[in-house]
Amino acid sequence: PRLFISSRGRLDSLNLLGRTLRARRALLKGLPYGRHQQDNVVVGKDGRLYLGSGSTCDVCREKDARSATVLSVRPNGRDLRVVARGVRNPYGLAFRPGTRRLYVTVNGRDDLGAEPAEALVEVAQGRHFGWPGCWPSFARKRLAGTGCANVTPPTAYLEPRSGAGGVAFARDGGTAFVALWGQYFGRRHGRTVVRLTFDDAGRVTGQQVFARGFDHPLAVLVTRDDALLVSDWGTGRIYRIARRP
Repeated sequence: PRLFISSRGRLDSLNLLGRTLRARRALLKGLPYGRHQQDNVVVGKDGRLYLGSGSTCDVCREKDARSATVLSVRPNGRDLRVVARGVRNPYGLAFRPGTRRLYVTVNGRDDLGAEPAEALVEVAQGRHFGWPGCWPSFARKRLAGTGCANVTPPTAYLEPRSGAGGVAFARDGGTAFVALWGQYFGRRHGRTVVRLTFDDAGRVTGQQVFARGFDHPLAVLVTRDDALLVSDWGTGRIYRIARRP
């Protein structure tokens, strides 16, 4: 089996034999990073790898076209493409089961007070999601700012300042779970896992807090028996949440 790991400025492929690392190869090197970096990696039905590449700043005009984007590359490291732009910090990525629809969590600007919303967006080739000038207003549930004419609105408006992290779909594709990491200083926002309900067209029809009591939940994963695993960065623990028998 192969394991793909992103880190600051790079993407690596690890070949495993059981639990033993047999070889490590850099697929991508020299990617831009700064305030944010390269984050979650997923494999599409087309066999390509998809990963987020965060902005180097809070609000600026990037010099490198690969910043604030979702990238795609072949598993051999060739044919690097920019799939979508205008995503300040695209952290969690997940394909909706049974579809080719790729959803990404995005953390918004820090300089707008109670705005903007964190967001879940549906990525498609050529889409732009507004950063740095256009942003999703949580209060108004629509785009605000400048340059919004050709911007794709988010699929879901998430709590501002909540630090949207990992996202995972239930196996039937009708529900998604998003970890809201929270703030470095203060406990007012985030530190929860929210549940999003989808209709057949891919629209979010409901949003509610699913679980509380975490320090800094970051990664989520739905198991084969439909339990939810939540990795709590703040405590170093992994929690399992399952239906009662």
